Amino acid sequence: MELFPLGIDAEKAVIHKIIVAHGAKEACERASPDNIYGSLAITYTETAGGPTDPFHIEIDRRNPVHILDSHNMPIVLGELDTVSDLSAYLDEKVRAASAFDYLTYCGEEDLLGHYLLNYDEGQKRHVIGMKDEAVNGLMVGEGEWHDLIQTEVYKNTKKVDRISYFWDELIQRTCQNSLDGRLGGNSNIFRGESAIYEMVKEPRFMRRGLAEKMLTAADRFPDSTGQFARQVTFLPSYQPNVAYVLLQLRAPDAYRGEPDYREKRRAVLEIACGAAKNKFTHLLKVIGIGIDAPKFSGGTNAEDFILMPCETWTQEMRAYYEEQNKDWNFFSTPHLCQHNDRVTQFVPPPRPSKLATSGKIGRNDLCPCGSGLKYKRCCLER
Repeated sequence: MELFPLGIDAEKAVIHKIIVAHGAKEACERASPDNIYGSLAITYTETAGGPTDPFHIEIDRRNPVHILDSHNMPIVLGELDTVSDLSAYLDEKVRAASAFDYLTYCGEEDLLGHYLLNYDEGQKRHVIGMKDEAVNGLMVGEGEWHDLIQTEVYKNTKKVDRISYFWDELIQRTCQNSLDGRLGGNSNIFRGESAIYEMVKEPRFMRRGLAEKMLTAADRFPDSTGQFARQVTFLPSYQPNVAYVLLQLRAPDAYRGEPDYREKRRAVLEIACGAAKNKFTHLLKVIGIGIDAPKFSGGTNAEDFILMPCETWTQEMRAYYEEQNKDWNFFSTPHLCQHNDRVTQFVPPPRPSKLATSGKIGRNDLCPCGSGLKYKRCCLER
């Protein structure tokens, strides 16, 4: 018998109970032509578990269970497809169920639509219901989800979110390499904290912003820098006091082919992470991602990852990385550029712009579909 590979802190862990009612969609549709979507209606209230109407389930709000069905399970898991997004939704459901005398909705997808449309600016998160203490119950009508997905904002957000799956591919590829025994270094990404463990925490909209910046940094790597060159890019995380450092190196093929090249690259990446902590003193964790500059990697590449915990940062550690960084000047060069960007979960479609009179669309032109992305990052890749 093998032990579960992840350590769980029983005092901090939150465990959600989820039931999936397979076949409910078809049975619900057969029962009445009025059941358009085939979703189970749910009510959270104080109940002793007595009989209810067909396809309507009452759940004791003091002991909440999440019930999905064959219609809305792919909707929920498809929309909330990161750990952070899904757990935030489930946590808010439990909070709302306990806060109201009753919480009723026609289908889980409609509650999800209500949740996504109901953003609390003060708390900086999506909520279910409202703050009014005089309101002691909430009923979400049928059609909330259908109305949401018909909006141009939602459709455009799905277009611009495509680039975010580059972040998922990094995670998936690294995890698969670990499962296949091809992952180097001394980190076990399935036990305890690791760079991948931190990367998984990013919600979907933040993955979009991070992926855009990484790919843009790769595109903008200088062309005329000689055989050896490097570039670092600082990327803030959604998690407070956490950031990423992307290191790109350019080196001749012969140098890259040396047996200890990856070890040397990881050492440079560590220096860059230490320099980031010295520059941005509020950081408690720095995640390093090291690659060969894609422009000059010959179509082959492999990533190095570093997690640098720096909750404790002594004067000796600060001095050590200052000394190591003297020859590299990471985050201290006079050519350092800073950009302030705003990333939002939903992205309104841009106003349509006139295309070139020739009708030809350049790779770096804005895509005519209105996504706001460059053509090469959008419809050209289809």
